[in-house]
Amino acid sequence: MTVIIHGWVNNKREVGGIVFLEVLHGLSLRPIVVVAKRNENETLWRVARKIKVGSAVEVIGEFKEKSISKRGKEFRPDSLKVLSEPSTKLPVDVTGKTRALLDTKIEYRYLTLRLPRERAIFKVRATLIKAAREFFERNRFLEVHTPKICGAGAEGGATVFSLDYFGNTAYLSQSPQLYKQMLIAGIPRVYEITPYFRAEKFDTPRHLNESWGIDAEIGFISGMEDVMKVLEDLIVHIVNQVLKECEEEISLLSSDIPKPKAPFKRIEYSEAVEELKSEGLDIKWGEDLGTTEEAKLGEIMKQEGHDFYFIVRYPWDAKPFYIMRDGDLCRSFDLDCRGLELASGGQREHRYDELVKNMIDKGLNPEDFKFYLEAFKHGMPPHGGFGLGVERLLMKLLGANNIREVVLFPRDRRRLVP
Repeated sequence: MTVIIHGWVNNKREVGGIVFLEVLHGLSLRPIVVVAKRNENETLWRVARKIKVGSAVEVIGEFKEKSISKRGKEFRPDSLKVLSEPSTKLPVDVTGKTRALLDTKIEYRYLTLRLPRERAIFKVRATLIKAAREFFERNRFLEVHTPKICGAGAEGGATVFSLDYFGNTAYLSQSPQLYKQMLIAGIPRVYEITPYFRAEKFDTPRHLNESWGIDAEIGFISGMEDVMKVLEDLIVHIVNQVLKECEEEISLLSSDIPKPKAPFKRIEYSEAVEELKSEGLDIKWGEDLGTTEEAKLGEIMKQEGHDFYFIVRYPWDAKPFYIMRDGDLCRSFDLDCRGLELASGGQREHRYDELVKNMIDKGLNPEDFKFYLEAFKHGMPPHGGFGLGVERLLMKLLGANNIREVVLFPRDRRRLVP
């Protein structure tokens, strides 16, 4: 059967009177090997000899029934046309023989996507997002889209990007937190797959200034466990779908994907602090867990057979104003995997007077959040939710060392282009 192939020439070899062109077609990870023989079609063979690596081509012909190439399926061309060829030497070796540095990959991401390993990462990412959406739709959540230009930050503080909005100060959204809570006054279950913008001056392998999150909010809950159950079921569904749909990608990336099984381990914050102290770490009760503490706790949990685990019952001082308070503690949790925080969430404060008190105790002015507080005057049910970091989850699934590996065009404090 005659077919048309469009793609890029990633490699070219010539042996005697035969030219082998490796053409990357569609979303495939393996190339199609176009075999042009002089003794079969000399005109086409001469065209193949002149083609530059990196060229965009159109090939018309048939796949061979038997293929001897281990690189990809062999293709016998009847027509070979160059649609576009590189005007300069490619800045990335698309044959894959020489690995590019991370900064080079980011600078030329559109070219590195011709490499099977790089392409595999972003195919897994797309599958992850698709699986998350499938989960929420099956569980009767409504997908929503909240503003990314806001009049107040979800968490206050200085970690917001400000901008001029027709003479007024506005901010890029830190998260959809305030808006998704407001929506619970009218819709019992909402979710959003959305960008976050945070003006934190980090230079670490796990932080970005623009990242993506999977956010959910659930109304009419009986407690924090209801929220944790949804999150762990979501994680199990995502990982199972990635394992099912991305077998070739995972094999290519040699990924040791943690296979979650619900329910996940729960460890109280106070217990975690004692465990870390027993390991010689200097941590005081009330402090949030930093990179070193998270990594060590991950080692402890791994020894106990837990890849995914919840840290629950944090000190209220360490969490945002909208979390429900229980004395010095609060109804909050973090979800970690192998020493990295993936998600945070908990039960929210739905009582208007208590929420105003929380704001004042956190040093915030309730007048700045008047639009948000208004929703809590009209029958706001008990509710809770979470925000799950897409890039962080992908890092742990694929074993990436730097979060920038799993983002097409990263935004950090030193990178605004491409």
